Amino acid sequence: MIINAFLPCRSSSVRIKNKNIKPFCELKFGILELKISQLILVKGIKNIIVSTNDNIIINYLNKKKFKKVILDIRNNNLCRSSTSTDELIKYVPTAIKKGHILWTHATSPFFDNKQYDLAIKLYKKNLKKNDSLMGVTKVQDFIYNKTKPINFNRKKEKWPRTQTLKELFLVNNSIFLSSRENYYKYNDRIGKKPFYMVGGKINSFDIDWPEDFTIAENIYRSFYKKT
Repeated sequence: MIINAFLPCRSSSVRIKNKNIKPFCELKFGILELKISQLILVKGIKNIIVSTNDNIIINYLNKKKFKKVILDIRNNNLCRSSTSTDELIKYVPTAIKKGHILWTHATSPFFDNKQYDLAIKLYKKNLKKNDSLMGVTKVQDFIYNKTKPINFNRKKEKWPRTQTLKELFLVNNSIFLSSRENYYKYNDRIGKKPFYMVGGKINSFDIDWPEDFTIAENIYRSFYKKT
């Protein structure tokens, strides 16, 4: 089975300026440098396609010439803050010509090579039942919409034990793994019946806001770096 990783890293970032290449602890090239170092260690990944319009990233990759890394210079029209994920999904199978596609993000700094190895193993094992795989975080807590709770009935019990609440699953953006054919068939990065890979709090951590970046650095210094 051929599996290629797709790692999108556009130049513009609304919430955190240059978040993919902003220095992260001792890593001068930030979470992109960390993510590439993790993906390189994954034996099940043939190539790592870094898709970007960022000249700094382009120059960095051309200079470093990382093993397995292929540079995909994406058109600026597909790198705007207004570009939808659906538009990017349509583009991906034109950049990756065959096999299966492992879509991941630098903003998941603690989803490391061991997690990718496990994801590939689970994907292969469950392909007869599930046509894709998606990283999720299980949520069993008191969740409301604007008017009422959505995962428990207050008429029956106002504050049930959290263990008895209906399980919900939050997409944590750590990984999406599917065949290239599914991208064309469904115009999606998952199929109709994805396997939910449930992650822990640390390996599911996603950097989205400035405070997330600070928290991630503290996690890296105090825990992740030591392991």
